[in-house]
Amino acid sequence: MDGCPGRVWRSMAGMREQSWRRILALVGVLAIIVALSASGTVQELTEAVLARALVIIEAHPKLGIAIFVVASALSAMLAFFSTIVVVPVAVAAWGAPATALLLWISWLVGGCCSYAIGRTLGRRVTAWFVSRERVDHYAARLSARAGFWTILLFQLAMPSEVPGYVLGVLHYRFRVYLPALALAELPYAVATVYLGQRFLEGRAVSLALVGLAGIVLITLAYRLLHRRLDEGDQAPAPTS
Repeated sequence: MDGCPGRVWRSMAGMREQSWRRILALVGVLAIIVALSASGTVQELTEAVLARALVIIEAHPKLGIAIFVVASALSAMLAFFSTIVVVPVAVAAWGAPATALLLWISWLVGGCCSYAIGRTLGRRVTAWFVSRERVDHYAARLSARAGFWTILLFQLAMPSEVPGYVLGVLHYRFRVYLPALALAELPYAVATVYLGQRFLEGRAVSLALVGLAGIVLITLAYRLLHRRLDEGDQAPAPTS
């Protein structure tokens, strides 16, 4: 029978393998988006879809915003759900600054909801939303006393649906979690809107460069996170 160190090692190896698969998947998705952006046929189809969508949004502006916010919040909670495909529509309807703000707020709401679920309902329920293996792995390696920078790296490195559930399960300090969440999601919200703009404009080169920069950021954050975890980074216990 394998001992505990062997199980821990296999868990770490499995998480690293999942991370590299995720990065390769992101590169593949970026390549597809860049190719579509450079296609004249796709651009014509996009313009037709946008025109129809804008008519609907202009007829129901408040409902359009509400649906976008709720859907984006859910995308921060569910691994299989994403609103990235509707970001170009939002940019065309409300402009880049407003869309980035709505996206950022939505992701904060989603992160707070996933944290609340993890904190109040525990591992059994979080397994409905994110893999039990991943929650158990990071719940074992992190701590309720982990420092702000470790949590920030955790937010930057992981898929958006993971940190809230894990830190909720750990009963991590919400007053530290929320600023880390806000700071981590801001560049991703801005970059997502920028990519949506460039897709609409058919600017494949700048789209590819910004997308690759985002993937490099995720990779770097992942490496720094695991270096800190391997070093056993912990913040001093809170006095209150």
